[in-house]
Amino acid sequence: MKIQAGRADSFAKNPDTDVRAILVYGPDAGLVRERLKTLTLGVLEDPNDPFRLSELSPDAIKQDPARLLDEATAQALTGGRRILRIRDAGDGLAKIFGTFLSDFTGDTLVLVAAGDLGPRSSLRKLFEGAAQAAALPCYPDDTRALDQVVRHTLKAAGLSIDREALAWLLDRLGGDRGTTRQELEKLITYMGGNGGNVTTNDALACVGDTAALNLDSLTFAAADGDRKSVQRIYARLISEGASPISVLTASARHMVRLHQTLGHTADGLSIDQAIAKLKPPVFFKNRSRFKSQLVAWTPSLLTRALRLLTEAEITAKTTGMPAEAVTERTLLQLAVAARSRQH
Repeated sequence: MKIQAGRADSFAKNPDTDVRAILVYGPDAGLVRERLKTLTLGVLEDPNDPFRLSELSPDAIKQDPARLLDEATAQALTGGRRILRIRDAGDGLAKIFGTFLSDFTGDTLVLVAAGDLGPRSSLRKLFEGAAQAAALPCYPDDTRALDQVVRHTLKAAGLSIDREALAWLLDRLGGDRGTTRQELEKLITYMGGNGGNVTTNDALACVGDTAALNLDSLTFAAADGDRKSVQRIYARLISEGASPISVLTASARHMVRLHQTLGHTADGLSIDQAIAKLKPPVFFKNRSRFKSQLVAWTPSLLTRALRLLTEAEITAKTTGMPAEAVTERTLLQLAVAARSRQH
C-alpha cells in the first residue's frame, strides 16, 4: 500500500488494521524516528517492553533470512501484540522481504526504517504493492505542516506566538522534524514555563545561535557569490542530515526577500526603509551583507534565479536524479551569477 504524504500523520496514528508490515522511509530522519515511535506507542504501552519489542539488524537478516519470520511469529511471554523493528534497511533486503510478506500471517507489527528511497527502490516498490504492507514516506515539513507543528507544540506549553516570530521560525526550521522539536523545546524552556507570547526577539535568543542558522549562512554565501563557502557549508549541512529540498526552499525565500526589497526601493523608499519593511526582519549580523546583495542582484536576475530554483526542486523530486547533487549545482550557479555582477 502506498501512503500519500498528506495522509502519513493520520496513518501513523491509526494504521489500517490489515497492515502487518510498514516501511517508514524518507530524507527527514527525525520524522522517521517520530513516526516509528508513534506506531510503536499505538501497540505498546511501554515502548521499551523487552517481552513485546525486538529488533533485528539488516546484517542479521541477511546472514539468516529465516530469523525474520521466526521473530515475527514469536509470541510474547506476557501476552499482547508484539513489535519487530528493523533499522537502516535498504534494497538489499527486498528479496528477503518479498518472501517474508508472501508467508507472514502473524499478528506482530513489523516496522522497517530506511533512509531516502527513490521511486525505483525495490524495497519501496515491494511495500507499496503488497496487500498487507504499507510504505510510509517522511519528507521534510512544508510550510503548512511546519506551521501546525510549531503552533501545536507551543500551544501545548501554554504559549502563543507573534506572526513575525512564526514567520522567522518557519524560515529556519523544517528540514528535520527531530531538530525542529529540539529547537521548540529550547524556546519553551527559555520562555520559563509560565505561558506568554513568543516574539521575534525570543526566537532570535534561542534559535539564532544554533546550527539552524547554518542554512542562513549557506543562502547568504550563494547570494554573495562565495562558491568555496557554498561547497563547505552545504557539505556540512548534508552530512548533518539537512534536506536538499529545504535548502532550495530557503534559497528561494532569500531571493524573494531581495526582490521585495528592491521593489520597495523602486517605489521610492531608501534601502534602510525597504529592509525595515521585511517580515521577519533581517538578522542584524547579516544586515550589511544583505545590503551588498541588493547592489549585486537586479530584479530580472532575481527572477531568473527563482526560476532556476523552482526547476531544481522539480528535478530533485521527479526525475530520480540525486537531490543533493542537483541542489549543490544550483547553489553554485547562483554563486557564479552573483560573482559575475561584481566584476
